[in-house]
Amino acid sequence: MQPSTNPPNPGSRLTDPVRNPEQAPAPVRTKRAFFLLLLTIFVPGGAQVVAGNRKVGRRALVVTLACWALLIVAAAVFVLNRAILISVLARPGIQLTLAIVLLLLAVGWLLLFVNTLAIIRPTLLAPGARAVLVGTTVLALVCTAGALGYSSFVLNTGRDTIQNVFASGPDMEPVDGRYNIMVMGGDAGENRTGLRPDTMMLFSVDAETGKTAVISFPRNFQNAPFPDDSPLKDVYPTGYDCGDECILNALYPTVQQNHADLYPEGANAGAEAMMDAAEGITGVAVQGYVLVDMAGFEQFIDAMGGVTVQSGGWVPFRGPPRDDMVVRTRWFEPGELNLDGAEALWFARSRYFTTDYHRIRRQQCLQQAMIKQFNPQTVLTRFGDIMSAGEQLVETNIPQDQLGSFLNLADKARDTPFERLTLGAPDFGTSADRFSTYPDFDQITARVDELLLTASGDAEEPAPEEQPEPDDDGAAEEDSAAPAEDSGSGETADGGTDGGGSPEDSSGADASKESEAIESWAAEAPTTQPDGSPLTEEYLIYLEQTGQTGLLELIASNNSECTT
Repeated sequence: MQPSTNPPNPGSRLTDPVRNPEQAPAPVRTKRAFFLLLLTIFVPGGAQVVAGNRKVGRRALVVTLACWALLIVAAAVFVLNRAILISVLARPGIQLTLAIVLLLLAVGWLLLFVNTLAIIRPTLLAPGARAVLVGTTVLALVCTAGALGYSSFVLNTGRDTIQNVFASGPDMEPVDGRYNIMVMGGDAGENRTGLRPDTMMLFSVDAETGKTAVISFPRNFQNAPFPDDSPLKDVYPTGYDCGDECILNALYPTVQQNHADLYPEGANAGAEAMMDAAEGITGVAVQGYVLVDMAGFEQFIDAMGGVTVQSGGWVPFRGPPRDDMVVRTRWFEPGELNLDGAEALWFARSRYFTTDYHRIRRQQCLQQAMIKQFNPQTVLTRFGDIMSAGEQLVETNIPQDQLGSFLNLADKARDTPFERLTLGAPDFGTSADRFSTYPDFDQITARVDELLLTASGDAEEPAPEEQPEPDDDGAAEEDSAAPAEDSGSGETADGGTDGGGSPEDSSGADASKESEAIESWAAEAPTTQPDGSPLTEEYLIYLEQTGQTGLLELIASNNSECTT
């Protein structure tokens, strides 16, 4: 067979519609346009390789593949050992690097979209298809390059917050395998001279497992001693023992105003003094402090998306005034509560019709709930809001470079209940015993040692209780000693109750106002109205309006019961 002598027909060679769409029909041009746009969205650089500058496209593909590889590695590390990932990402230097990289990627992706539009040549499309293409491109830009740019901004915000809140310096070393951090919460209200921390707790965290013990100090705790190496030892050689003026939460403003020069190296003399007092009281070496501003606390809870607790009783709080009633008290009912920032603040601080010890228990519960719900998913989805709130929330001397390790410990502690001890009622008798006013420090150190052993899992199993010998009639011999001690669920604090008044206006001098009536009631807190119907907020408001505060104190007496 003779080979054909006819020259190739140029018209028989179809023009490639991807690279040369001019001769393609309108439907093909439309499909080509959206195909190239999808490539730029899901495989940045793909549109350039297929229909544009192949050199630019190949470089963009290398960057794309590298990013996917890094994301896969990060996901694997998160699954296998997320502690490493958290520690790395919590470092300001790493955050700055990531912020810069994300910003460069956002700019690069934006340029690829612009180049893809030039390759598509929207003028070749029908007007309707052109409008859809432009709208889709804008949406894609927002979801891709825009998201990367925003992530860069958020990371840089987080870096600034960490640098502004956390101290620079060497890492803290655990003592006997534990980190001991003094946590204080308070505010400088208009009726106060300086800041008074109404919430004072020592968190002792196992450096390996994250198991946590919480020691709560009543704000009216008196006679706090100081360690021998504390500069306050010379000022108060027998302890902070000047009577009702020397309750524990007054130490912070006193040192800030009168003895700040004793702590020249400390950024916060009041906080350093509180650390010394906590160490003197418990015998536990305290390495750091966290000072929580209550206004910032509200913003932080909102940034987390709220917090959920299970309340065991009715908790009163101060509500907005209403024309149809004289009192302003409102009530959180028992059961599951989904609290926003303002509500969580009231839940933590209220002691209307109850005591300091009730709110201490609720604060412990709320802290457990916050840690339990402060999970990686919350951090990732609300990182920007949390970081913005954090700078208003916290002052601390925890080193920046150690933030990652503490976040890891908090993550480990999320599902482990705290071991708790309150240095007063109900853990040390009832409020009538006034343990906070006249503390026995040997008892305290013994209980603290026991608490830390339990939190570390080293406590011995309690021996089974011996049963009393039966008498001749087979009945157990009754102990004729003193009657069982009240748990203190309904007592007033050493600082007294303040009914519907301000939570800030009482001190240790109010101990004389204790309500003996509540402690004399043997009945449990009532759960129904006289007619048998369930308690309601309207009924409780009616009781206050008619002056039946004693009954309200009984109803609120179990509001320290709370779980997460």
